[in-house]
Amino acid sequence: MVDNCDSEFPPQIQFDVRGYKYEIQHNLSTNRFMLRDYVLQSHLISRSCASFENLSLPKSPFASFAIPHNLTLFRCENRSYSERIQAYFGNYSNQTCNSFTVYYRNLETVGGGGSIPPECSVIELPRSGTPQSDELFGLLSAEFIVEWNVSADCSQCHERGGQCLTNNMNQFRCKREKSRLKLILATSISGGAFLLLLCTFVSYIIWRRKKRINEGYLLSRSISFDPSPNSDIERESFYFVFPIFSYTELEKATNSFDSSKELGDGGFGTVYYGKLKDGREVAIKRLYEHNYKRVEQFLNEIKILTCLRHKNLVSLYGCTSRRSRELLVVYEYISNGTVADHLHGERAKESPLTWANRMSIAIETANALAYLHKSDIIHRDIKTNNILLDNNFCVKVADFGLSRLFPNDVTHISTAPQGTPGYVDPEYHQCYQLTDKSDVYSFGVVLIELISSMPAVDITRHRHEINLANLALDRIQRCAFDELIDSSLGYESDAEVRRMTTSVAELAFRCLQLEKDLRPSMDEVLDFLINIQSGEDGKCDGTDNNTKS
Repeated sequence: MVDNCDSEFPPQIQFDVRGYKYEIQHNLSTNRFMLRDYVLQSHLISRSCASFENLSLPKSPFASFAIPHNLTLFRCENRSYSERIQAYFGNYSNQTCNSFTVYYRNLETVGGGGSIPPECSVIELPRSGTPQSDELFGLLSAEFIVEWNVSADCSQCHERGGQCLTNNMNQFRCKREKSRLKLILATSISGGAFLLLLCTFVSYIIWRRKKRINEGYLLSRSISFDPSPNSDIERESFYFVFPIFSYTELEKATNSFDSSKELGDGGFGTVYYGKLKDGREVAIKRLYEHNYKRVEQFLNEIKILTCLRHKNLVSLYGCTSRRSRELLVVYEYISNGTVADHLHGERAKESPLTWANRMSIAIETANALAYLHKSDIIHRDIKTNNILLDNNFCVKVADFGLSRLFPNDVTHISTAPQGTPGYVDPEYHQCYQLTDKSDVYSFGVVLIELISSMPAVDITRHRHEINLANLALDRIQRCAFDELIDSSLGYESDAEVRRMTTSVAELAFRCLQLEKDLRPSMDEVLDFLINIQSGEDGKCDGTDNNTKS
């Protein structure tokens, strides 16, 4: 397995030296990665039959690799078409290509009976968590989770202090070495030395046990009252001021986490629609793994949301206790999807957002971020997929898993860059210094999406313009607004729309400056947007890289 984490951003991984490079979107846990296959993405966008090839996963005698959410396809050569194929796939949809036909069903189970016709082969491709349509290209995704699991033989080898290797025949072997303890025991012949060693060893075991107990105690205190799942405390206790829900109640609310209830699939977990016994509609985030890293992110989001109250931030209703079967967070349900979906997803085709809606979205999102910054919180993952809309198109900013509480007495936090490609502050990426201006940069990308209706990253664009920020900086610097602003908004026909969209583009240009000190604060951004809406903004007479806040 080859990675390029040191030299490229986003990091990439190859499962063998001649294989494809996959972009690592998220490290979900110690054995799960969210990857993106740019080659497959390109094929899906262009609706190419080259999409229908199995992904290349490694084969190892001491580990297995799998993609949990697959769509099973059957590729049958057209020259081998027979009545047997027609009979077997009679209830399937199909996609015809030049030399073969692909049969599929949009179901979790394959269905059908008996062996597949010998003229056909099975293909497994990643299933989209949010299908774009019912036809095949809309059901597939270039983003997928890869899960790997160590074999029982390799686990036992490690437990005995060995190393998992393969021989020339790619067969498993366990290489065992004498442990340091055995070596010391073998050389410590005298009784005094052996006694000293034994005391040291016992002291180490006691220290480790105390450390684990202390860690568990601190974690328990910071999570919940830790009741048993069936106790009254589980049902009636509160985390700070929020209820602790039982796993059973949330399982029932989601119909046992039925896949039809899925609202979205992100880096930290899957979100399900649910209905509580009191009638409230809720969104329930189910974290991928109940391990320390997931608990840390779980704690972070709870910690952030417990101290926030704002009309444009999603509300937290509660969570499960630490010792619940799974870590679940319960939010208010926002019914009208994400801004991304309304700009360049399925909802955009049904009824595109008006300019008035977009302007309100910009102001309300800026208002929410200004409030966060005043509360010494950096969101760190602002994007149109994390901006939800209710039925009145009012904004609810969501997903605080990456957020950071910002100390009052420092100017920045040094931390490894996290976020979504296309939205990450370049200075944060280069210098590992997170500031509130990192959110300002991300919001600048959101502003460009609102005026252009283009996605933040699109590999079908010219390679220098795959990132929307680069494309926007070029067009705004040349005052070529007609090449950036969505013509359907009325840019050519409505003078007021032209004034406002041009002014928003200029504001976005300031937010996207590479040096953070040249960017305005979120308070200033909010004031600029309100002025633009009221008609008090200035005009464009050329914009250059020396624009200052």
